[in-house]
Amino acid sequence: MKDKIELMSPAGNWQALEAAVNAGADAVYLGGSRFGARQYAQNFDREELSRAVEFAHLRRVKIYVTVNILAADSEMHEVAGYLAFLSDAGVDAVIVQDLGVATVARQVAPQLPLFASTQMTLTNAAGVAFAESAGFSRSVLARETNLDELSSICQKAASEIEVFIHGALCMCYSGQCLMSSLIGGRSGNRGQCAQPCRLPYALVDAGGSQVTENNSVGQYILSPKDLNTIELLPQIIEAGAASFKIEGRMKRPEYVAVVTSIYRRAIDSFLAGDFHLPDNTLRDLKQIFNRDFTTAYLSDRPGRAILSDRRPNNRGLQIGRVVAYDQSSQLIAIKLEEDLHIDDGIEIWVSVGGRGSATVKELFLDGQAVLAAPAGRTVQIRFPYGVSLNDRVFRTFDSELMEYAQSFFGIENKRFIPVQAEVQAYTGQPLKIVFTDEDGNRGEGETEFFTEAARKHPLTEESIKKQVERLGNTDFCLAALSVKLDDNVMVPVSEINEARRKAIEQLKAARLRAFLPAREKSRGVLPALAKGNDKYSGKTLLSVHVDSLDKAAAVLEAGADVLLFGGETYNHMSLGEKDYREAAAMARAAGRQVYFATPRIVREEESAAMGEHLASLAGCKPGGVLVGNLGVWQQAQGQGMFLWPDYSLNVFNSWTLDFWRDRGAAGATLSPELTFPQIERLRKKDILPLECLVHGRTEMMVSEYCAPGSLLGNAVCQDGRYFLEDRKKERFPLVTDQFCRMHILNAKELCLLDSVDRFRDMGMARIRIDARYMDAKEAAMLTADYRAALDGRSVSSAKYENITRGHYFRGVV
Repeated sequence: MKDKIELMSPAGNWQALEAAVNAGADAVYLGGSRFGARQYAQNFDREELSRAVEFAHLRRVKIYVTVNILAADSEMHEVAGYLAFLSDAGVDAVIVQDLGVATVARQVAPQLPLFASTQMTLTNAAGVAFAESAGFSRSVLARETNLDELSSICQKAASEIEVFIHGALCMCYSGQCLMSSLIGGRSGNRGQCAQPCRLPYALVDAGGSQVTENNSVGQYILSPKDLNTIELLPQIIEAGAASFKIEGRMKRPEYVAVVTSIYRRAIDSFLAGDFHLPDNTLRDLKQIFNRDFTTAYLSDRPGRAILSDRRPNNRGLQIGRVVAYDQSSQLIAIKLEEDLHIDDGIEIWVSVGGRGSATVKELFLDGQAVLAAPAGRTVQIRFPYGVSLNDRVFRTFDSELMEYAQSFFGIENKRFIPVQAEVQAYTGQPLKIVFTDEDGNRGEGETEFFTEAARKHPLTEESIKKQVERLGNTDFCLAALSVKLDDNVMVPVSEINEARRKAIEQLKAARLRAFLPAREKSRGVLPALAKGNDKYSGKTLLSVHVDSLDKAAAVLEAGADVLLFGGETYNHMSLGEKDYREAAAMARAAGRQVYFATPRIVREEESAAMGEHLASLAGCKPGGVLVGNLGVWQQAQGQGMFLWPDYSLNVFNSWTLDFWRDRGAAGATLSPELTFPQIERLRKKDILPLECLVHGRTEMMVSEYCAPGSLLGNAVCQDGRYFLEDRKKERFPLVTDQFCRMHILNAKELCLLDSVDRFRDMGMARIRIDARYMDAKEAAMLTADYRAALDGRSVSSAKYENITRGHYFRGVV
């Protein structure tokens, strides 16, 4: 267990920054106007960012900046300059997803610490070791990590581990979601997530019939509750994490103030050996914002219990039920379970017609108008909507709690740093002012005027204090004053004020230096890529990804050049060593290459088995391994197999390709969010042989939560196919793999059959069909068509229905 636990809070604007710092955060993470994963937050421009660093550092709080999106080649010059600016501004670390951005950062700002974002999908200790080898000093784990896994990872890690402790959850493993991207062109990997998981869906069977109508399931079957770990804090602390992170850069400053102050007190009480939670803790956490609460996967696999399926946004705090209603006067009576105040906002979940909301402007208790009423009493308020007996009443705005929260930010609530002052005024010498803070940092200022005998108004301790304590425009306040002066001396007030200003500026500089030692000035120039020596001049090969032996045989016979076998199956069935050996034998007999695929998610509890699996794969002597997880890459090194990063590792730019080439990659599969022009530019760099997805149901999400299993019972995995149906009646196939993880596939099938010649002409090493959602016959037909297209024979996509060209022509924002 660490002696010091860092509490990290979010800030989407200046008031939220003040709230976080004043409420007790040890660090604040925020984003600039570009390159952060919450582009819809207000965020900070460069001037505000510099001010934020100074404001926080003066108060002994660190600033971390999110640079955690995938960056295109066209943006890398700007990224390099931005990283240099952040380093020179004194930012304590940057949070990064893109390995290309990390590569650039190491070169343009080598002293700037890097944190591996949760968007890197770090799910095991091997993944953390990979991040350490890439220069990251901290790793933010996937939010699906449980307590045992957390403890194991912390024990093995040489670097710091950061965990989320409160706030919104993603249903998909972070960094693996393409749902917003494929549905609306707004990429979560680019900071533009439209939150499609918060929209209504129906779970339907292959015939289109809704299968959850009779078991009280709401519409929002992808919408998770909010994470709340306040009661699990002792276990999380004891697991060994270094930093505890509150989610919420899109939240208002009142939320930041309340949540930060609560977790600050809880952590401090644990470290003091007396962990306790005040009675109002859970109430205040619920009141400030909740979609109901969950501890996610920390203790177990919650299934349906993780869902906020009735409501995807803030539900407030239940404060009572309707016990009477007078329609003529619009007065309703509420039996209170919590206190209620004038100016509170309430919402009543009416039995018929949804919800109605109002602000309490009149409050009656025993027929008398009151400003507040306690729990246990029955009150009357005016409500403009019809209600029914026993309807639930929720408070969505607590005026008293908001007043408390607002005391943490704003000019009127500014927190000053206390200093002690010593003033010396001796005849014939300059007047000297020395300010000292609680850490012993000093600042001195002297007058240019030499103290002389007073003619009218000699200096007194009172008059000196009047000038010295005028610190209102600074970050300091006078806590104590010591004055040493000769009798009957004077110094002009303007001179005293100037000496005070010099002393404060010197103290401020000393305090900032003590917090963050000076760095060398960053270079800020985009590093050149190494000269390419991996020119691929061979013909474009057709690779096909399958998850069964019958499909493997079918696609090899139909003309696949490269068999991609295994990884996560779409049939809930596991593949054993025998299956891999047989697939390898098939490919060799046909004179074709075989690459064994690995899962994109490998949890810490699965990591040892994965190591054994990789060793057995090496014994099968494949052409290589298609690597879908950073931890798997770390484990597979030294096994004597060629390694090929899969698209789940989000290869988006030339510097990421350069990173993988330096680590011996045999090639790389590009992100499906790239456009043709972007791909052509990457291909011309000749950094690595490249592969692109051209056909199949693109994975939109991979999740520990399984909708069919959670809502219908685990046995349904064998029963047939299920789909999510959205408001436009689009149906997204659901499949479960051998680890019981759910994969949501695109409603439309990616089809680039008409563009095969473009891939071939640009010199693409491989184009890939993902045939895991197909049967053997479909896989063979598709393989034959793409084989024909690659061989220059005429073939058309006209016979394929419900298809999409993905992002190749439209791109993402």
